[in-house]
Amino acid sequence: MRWEGMFADLEGQLAAEERRELDSEVAERTRRERALVDLTARLGAAVGRPVEVLLAGGGALAGELRDLGDGWLLLAPAGREVLVPRHAVVAVDGLPARAEEPRSARRFGLGYALRALARDRATVALDVGTGTPLVGTIDVVGADHVLLAEHPAGEPRRRGNVRRTLAVPFAALRTVASRR
Repeated sequence: MRWEGMFADLEGQLAAEERRELDSEVAERTRRERALVDLTARLGAAVGRPVEVLLAGGGALAGELRDLGDGWLLLAPAGREVLVPRHAVVAVDGLPARAEEPRSARRFGLGYALRALARDRATVALDVGTGTPLVGTIDVVGADHVLLAEHPAGEPRRRGNVRRTLAVPFAALRTVASRR
């Protein structure tokens, strides 16, 4: 009788140890898998959902995450579309707890997205952190900057309306907003 009790106790201890090892292995695998998930995958799982983006230099922007690409994301707050360079993103709220299999981000970078705005001759507002947006039309997109023909928001880009032409480095951009 004593032997049976001792064997049962040893068997229980062995089973408990095996459970602890399995729990530890599962936890370690989970940590390893989570370490492989990058921000792009988390953002990709949030496309079509409302998010709030905290911006470098202060301020936040809330809206539906419409799209994302290599180095940028596109938000749609209140009747406009806003291109946000990834370097201007401090934090994002509203991402799903899990990064499910997202559709991949677009492969083209910030310069390509800005060239589309330049091609459309859209009036844009560039937030460069000065408190007052630079409003105008992007004339040229270089390797690391845009040339903005600054003009009044309600006016078309015409020679007589252009106040000045500014070279704005990509690194200075916090947001690029346009009307939908």
